[in-house]
Amino acid sequence: MADVTLFHNPNCSTSRFALDESTTTPVDVEVVQYLKAPLDRDQLLELIDKLDDPAADLVRKDGFFKDQGLDADDYTTPEAVADLLVEHPRLMQRPVLVRGDRAIIGRPKDRVAPFLAG
Repeated sequence: MADVTLFHNPNCSTSRFALDESTTTPVDVEVVQYLKAPLDRDQLLELIDKLDDPAADLVRKDGFFKDQGLDADDYTTPEAVADLLVEHPRLMQRPVLVRGDRAIIGRPKDRVAPFLAG
């Protein structure tokens, strides 16, 4: 079993940075391309429960979010965030790193190395 799970989007420079950073550490990293293998609602709720950050931070408020007519105020609870990300996995913030019972969003980039170091 891997030490760290990295929820990764190869099209994201910050996510690629986290992946590159993981190769410089002795930790075993499992890379999950969450757009190819989206998390289900229960998996998302489990991830949110481990997250050091507020559940709302797991949602990208980008152009796609706005194009869908979504309101950030509607996505602050774990349940609402999980439901949204099941419907629109591309709105999941990336990268997300999980180690044991802890998870972080790898933004800003300087959060990645200390998390990988344990």
